Amino acid sequence: MDIRRPRGCGVEDGRSGEGWHVESTEDASPTRIMAKVAILGATGRIGSFAASAISHIPHVSELLLVGRSGREEYLEGLARDLMDSFAARGTDTRVSWSCETEDVAGSDIIVCTAGVPRQPGQDRLDLALENARIIAPTARTIGRVAPDAILFMVSNPVDVLTTVALDYSGLPHQRVFGLGTHLDSMRLKSLIADYFGVHVSEVHTRIIGEHGESMVPLWSATTIGGIQISNLPAFSQLPTDEMVETVKNTGELIIRQKGSTIFGPGEAIATLVRTILGDENRILTISTYIRKEVHNIGGVCIGVPARVNRSGVFPVPILIEKSEVQAFRQSVERIRSITKEVLERLENTDEIRSSG
Repeated sequence: MDIRRPRGCGVEDGRSGEGWHVESTEDASPTRIMAKVAILGATGRIGSFAASAISHIPHVSELLLVGRSGREEYLEGLARDLMDSFAARGTDTRVSWSCETEDVAGSDIIVCTAGVPRQPGQDRLDLALENARIIAPTARTIGRVAPDAILFMVSNPVDVLTTVALDYSGLPHQRVFGLGTHLDSMRLKSLIADYFGVHVSEVHTRIIGEHGESMVPLWSATTIGGIQISNLPAFSQLPTDEMVETVKNTGELIIRQKGSTIFGPGEAIATLVRTILGDENRILTISTYIRKEVHNIGGVCIGVPARVNRSGVFPVPILIEKSEVQAFRQSVERIRSITKEVLERLENTDEIRSSG
């Protein structure tokens, strides 16, 4: 194993830190398509961990860490720390950092974790306008300098901000999406597996709708070992309401206990990036723009099952039970109302309208 550093530099025009490259003498797969991934908000806890998690993906050849002005020293330290981890595992990955959004040019995927973090006791939707004022000009810049990229929103409230990013970036619907209810679905999956005493891989379930209070569990689409969960005698004793409340409150509980969620979102982010770059065509539950894929309900970005591959995300048409349709419709209307208000207020903000 031959490891050499530093090699080359980061992005141009003197607005970034030095770039480093750890190189392995092992031959890469000739069919593997390599990619550059940019992380906006890399100085935050989720952004920092996501960078490490994403670096494990074989398709990633370059990471760009983007943070706000004034955090240059931290970004340089983060880049050095990551490079040490790459050297330890013999990874052929390049790292650079910047405080300029324009430097995401050339990125294949842009992961946006930027914004004000949710505080203990604060509803995700309370953050909507404050973070929208950050995301709107950022998305506009991304649309201008990286028109071929996939924009992956993590910032909360993710459903509202995914629409803001879609609207201001001008990118196609399939190339702007949010983390949505992917992690919520995984949390419910884990709870079900624990209750039935089975391996988590035997459970398939989904939560659709808002990443928040109005989320909708799809018990009609839940199976264990390929068996519809309602066909299992033990289902009648399953504390479904309690489980859903646990899923809703887990993030808040973690924030109250340790200040922020890090590892769960970070690994979920890496899973989605891996699915895209690997062109895996997996069906995951994410926040994306829907037209009428779920019982003709649409016109908003919200959590739904979607096929995920190198070209982007594509909502999958589904039919669900009547009670689930009603709950999903209410969730959509809740997000639609807040999103509309946020976009209207942004439109009246001169600095947003004229930026980019």
